[in-house]
Amino acid sequence: MFAVAEQSVSNSNILLISALCAIFLAIIHIFSGKLRFLRTIPRSRWLSFGSGVSVAYVFVHILPELSQAQETIQNIDFRIAFLEHHVYLVALVGLSVFYALERLAKRSRQNNQKAGQRDITSSGVFWIHIASFGVYNALIGYLLLHREEPGIESLLLFFFAMALHFVVNDNGLREHHKEIYDRIGRWLLAAAIIVGWVIGSGTEIHRAAVAVLFAFLAGGVVLNVLKEELPEERESRFWAFALGAVSYAALLLTF
Repeated sequence: MFAVAEQSVSNSNILLISALCAIFLAIIHIFSGKLRFLRTIPRSRWLSFGSGVSVAYVFVHILPELSQAQETIQNIDFRIAFLEHHVYLVALVGLSVFYALERLAKRSRQNNQKAGQRDITSSGVFWIHIASFGVYNALIGYLLLHREEPGIESLLLFFFAMALHFVVNDNGLREHHKEIYDRIGRWLLAAAIIVGWVIGSGTEIHRAAVAVLFAFLAGGVVLNVLKEELPEERESRFWAFALGAVSYAALLLTF
């Protein structure tokens, strides 16, 4: 009886802490635009640091978990041949989807510039981008409650990596969409996080499905980080990226 009561208290604590994490992640989307020092060339060292942290989380924490989760997926009764590498295919899909979205946004801006208009995406591309990142944010909100590795410690590590990742994403989205992102986009993306958390608080899916969601997230994180760091015009700070990656990898390896 005491064990059940203790488990109930633990679950309540995780629910409360995850709710606070979801709220804080939403606040990041709403207010990160106020951090003017992030919009500099050369690229702000803090954005590069945050990118390094996000990538370290993927390679040190998510990918090893996906390797373990692969055994779970392979033991599902309805598996088919390609499921042997299913989670990695999903990670590839996640990377490809966000690569396509980035190319779509850049091409839209280029077309507008050639037509003598502002360096901004079209309305249609804006809504495609926001809808896609809305699903992405809802997924992260959901995974605040359902991760491969349960517990408060795992939750906080995930939250910190995603918080910095959201700052990086928010900066990139604002660059593509300008004022309309501040008027509409950031509010919708903030709401998507809360929606994802609410869905997660009321539902629980199979562990194999969680692994698939994490795989898609891993691919998305890697692409969204690299698209911000690699372009030459960004003049990114490699030392800040490396510091973020090494320091967070070291932290993850100690837990």
